[in-house]
Amino acid sequence: MRSELLTKGVERAPHRALLKSLGLTDGEMKKPFIAVVCAASDYVPGHTHLHEISRAVKDGIRNAGGVPFEFFTIGVCDGLAMNHMGMRYSLASRELIADSIEVMLTAHPTDAAVFIPNCDKIVPGMLMAAARLNIPSAFVSGGPMNAGTVGGKRVGYSEIYEAIGKFKNGEIGESDVKDFEDNACPTCGSCAGMYTANSMNCLTEALGMALPFGGTLPAVTSARRRLAKETGELIMKLYENNVKPSDIITKENMFNALTVDMAIGASSNTVLHLPAVAREAGVVLTLDDIDEISRRVPQLCRLNPASDIFIEDLNAVGGIGAVMRELSKSDLLDLNAPTISGTQYERVKAARHADGAVIRHIKNPVRDDGGIAVLRGNLAEDGAVVKQGAVLPEMMRFTGTAKVFDSEQDAVDAILNDEITAGDVVVIRYEGPKGGPGMPEMLAPTAAIAGKGLDGSVALLTDGRFSGASRGAAIGHISPEAAVGGLIAYVDGGDKISVDIPNRKVELLVDDAVIAERKKERAVKTKKTAGYLGRYSKAVTGASTGAILNDD
Repeated sequence: MRSELLTKGVERAPHRALLKSLGLTDGEMKKPFIAVVCAASDYVPGHTHLHEISRAVKDGIRNAGGVPFEFFTIGVCDGLAMNHMGMRYSLASRELIADSIEVMLTAHPTDAAVFIPNCDKIVPGMLMAAARLNIPSAFVSGGPMNAGTVGGKRVGYSEIYEAIGKFKNGEIGESDVKDFEDNACPTCGSCAGMYTANSMNCLTEALGMALPFGGTLPAVTSARRRLAKETGELIMKLYENNVKPSDIITKENMFNALTVDMAIGASSNTVLHLPAVAREAGVVLTLDDIDEISRRVPQLCRLNPASDIFIEDLNAVGGIGAVMRELSKSDLLDLNAPTISGTQYERVKAARHADGAVIRHIKNPVRDDGGIAVLRGNLAEDGAVVKQGAVLPEMMRFTGTAKVFDSEQDAVDAILNDEITAGDVVVIRYEGPKGGPGMPEMLAPTAAIAGKGLDGSVALLTDGRFSGASRGAAIGHISPEAAVGGLIAYVDGGDKISVDIPNRKVELLVDDAVIAERKKERAVKTKKTAGYLGRYSKAVTGASTGAILNDD
């Protein structure tokens, strides 16, 4: 027992004295200590109810004979951080979360841990910590928000941004925007569509680190609280059987998670997070692996923001288990892989059959390949990523004229001021992991393009990244990024750019000699950044490797 570092022997009398000052009894000191790592926050809608989830987890731990110890992590709400300086801290917070958990659970050893995340970077940050520490662990998130209703139509968070574009276009009035503001986010929970938070929670379930329905049970349900209690009880079994993350976060389950990722049309941010988690688990996962899985796995779900189907609808027809059962019909999963509650085969066998509508049948998919595609070409020699499941058919192949911006805000202003027209390719650079720094998420420009009715005639390319709520021909993670001399730094306004998603290509259509001359004449721009972001920008690697920190 790791907790014996605090409780066993006469030499630990000072430690026991401190524990007794917390109210612990001699009897409790003989029981397993279980950490409850909670992301509760008054800031974050996805986290405001996590105190309730945590109480249920602690009740489950006590029911099964353990002693819970709760502590809290930071967590950035990407929605609140969107489109201002705060967004540069979102991706960067992932490493802080993992590091702070390592500090807490090494300084105060426990025998196992239950992790309670919900929103975007908290889920991968906690998974990274669990893999790094490798003590028996289980996850239970706070669950998704219910969809809102505006004008008799169900909507999610992304539609608010699109409403701003429509307002600027004169299509709706200020009172209509207020209607979205008041009604699009009706409950606590992670935003209602297949955005990054719900994507990562669904993939944590598919990975085997959370119980069935862990990714989809709505935040407001009593079933979510029961699941939390069951997770608290389960962690004691994992402790007794010494089941560790290294037993679960294997290459086989990583590929299972990626397979589900492609089938559900998840956020492109998963391409950053899954390699980072894999690295902590000692598993090699590359963009080539992701591309190979994308090419052979059909997309079975088309969820908001790509449609008006929400996570609660996916839950109602069987959730991730039903998706995996349908995928198993084509032998696309490794069902021998273990989870925190039996094998993947046992989970799939107990799951419901696909309904054919929310979860399409394998012989009638939304598309024949996966929801995410990895593109390459002279603009992205190390790769770029697009959520192709949310791209209109007419934009799958597109050649347009570059309009270049060195910041997100400049691009947003241009879109809203009608400076972007059909046939343009909006290029936003110096927003990568180093150049941002922090690789800010860009929902505002993609939603503004959609709100202006241009998502069928305008593409957007960036070395930054997109919200899971983004839709349209939005190609992000362009690597190498501008700040390290990637070709995107040398694009000029008026250049022609070709995007060919089916053939996985993105190309700057400019002669090599012209590019070479530009490189001679033009220095890469740099930003002076202090504090944590300054340290982060020096250590972070490119998007193609998951924007992890360089240990050297």
